[in-house]
Amino acid sequence: MKNLFGKMIVASVVGMFMIATIVGIGLAADTIKLGVAGPHSGDLASYGIPSVKAAELVVKDINAKGGVLGKQVELLVEDDVCKPEVSTNTATKLISNKVDVVLGHICSGATKAALGIYKDSKIIAMSPSATNPALTQSGDYPNFYRTIASDDAQARLQVDFALNVLKVNKIAVLHDKGDYGKGLAEFAKAFLEKEPKAKVVLYEGITPGAVDYSAVVQKIKRSRADAVIFGGYHPEASKIVSQMRKKRMKIAFISDDGVKDDTFIKVAQKYAEGVYATGPKDVSKNPLAIAATEAHKKAYGKDPGAFFLNAYAATLALLNGIEKAGSTDYSAVEKSLRTQFVETPLGKIRFDQKGDAVGVGFSMYQVQNGVYVELQ
Repeated sequence: MKNLFGKMIVASVVGMFMIATIVGIGLAADTIKLGVAGPHSGDLASYGIPSVKAAELVVKDINAKGGVLGKQVELLVEDDVCKPEVSTNTATKLISNKVDVVLGHICSGATKAALGIYKDSKIIAMSPSATNPALTQSGDYPNFYRTIASDDAQARLQVDFALNVLKVNKIAVLHDKGDYGKGLAEFAKAFLEKEPKAKVVLYEGITPGAVDYSAVVQKIKRSRADAVIFGGYHPEASKIVSQMRKKRMKIAFISDDGVKDDTFIKVAQKYAEGVYATGPKDVSKNPLAIAATEAHKKAYGKDPGAFFLNAYAATLALLNGIEKAGSTDYSAVEKSLRTQFVETPLGKIRFDQKGDAVGVGFSMYQVQNGVYVELQ
C-alpha cells in the first residue's frame, strides 16, 4: 500500500506540473518575446502607435507561417510616453517579463535612458526613429540598432538645402532642449559655422509644452533671419510656425522628422503650408512597402503613420536576425544582424559595426496643398 500510495503522489505531482506548464509556466520557453516600447499615449503617440501596428502585422504574418525557429512570436507592448524617466521603468518591466529583443524606443532621449538597462541584460534594442548620433557613434551602446539615419546626416541635408536651394544665409537655429532636438540643432549650427557665407543670427532653446512662443518669435524677427532651422517635435513646431505666420513672417521654416508627420499639418492647419521637413526617403514604390501599407489599410482602415515602414523593417530585421542566428543568444543575434541581409520595405538592409542600417537616408519634404511632398 505504501508503494501504491507513493506512486499515486508522484503521478499527481507530475500531472500538476504538466498542467502548470500548459497554462503558462513554460510559456517563456515556447515563444519568442518581442518587446515594443514607445509613446502610445500623450502628445507624441502618433509617433509610437504606428510601430505597434507594424509589429502586429509582421508578427501575425510570421506566426501564420510557423513563427521563428518553430516558435510563435509574442508581443509585449509598453508605453514610455517618450519620457526618459518613464522609459527606464518600461525597460525594467520588459526585462522582468523576459523579453528576447526590443523594437524601440521612439524618442532619442527615452531611448538613451533605457539602453543601459537593456545593455546590462544583454538585450538588443532596435529603433525605427531615434536619430541622435551618439546612440551609435559613441560606442556606449553596442546593443543598439536603428533603421533610420542619424541626425548629423539630417542636419547636413537641412543646411545644404537652406544654403544651396533656398539661397539664404542668415539662419536662426532653434531647439527644444531635448537629446533629439538639441542634438540636431548643434549639428546644424556647427555645419553653418563652417560655411563662409552663412551666419547663425540666433541660437535659442525653447521650453517644450509652453502655450505661447511669442518671445522667441519676436527674437527671430529682430534677428532678421532668412530662415529657421528647428530641432524638435510637432507640438512646439506647430505653435511657432502659427505664431510666425500670424505676424506675417514669411521666412522659410525647416525642421526634421519629428515634424514630418501628418499631425503637424492637422494642428498647424493653413500655417503648415510651405513648411520644409527632413524625413526618411520615400520608398512607396518598393513592393514590400506597398504590401505593408495595404496590409495596414486592410487591418486598421487607414493609412499608416510616422515611422511605420521603419518599424516594419526593424521588426523584420530583429526576427530574421534570430532566425538566421538559430537562437535568441545575444552574441549570435548581434553577428547575424551585422552580416545577414534582410529584405524590408526600406530595401535590402543589414547593419554596420555601429548599429546603423546600411543604405538608409533622408529626403527633404515640403507641405504642399496640405500634404508632405518629397522634393527632388
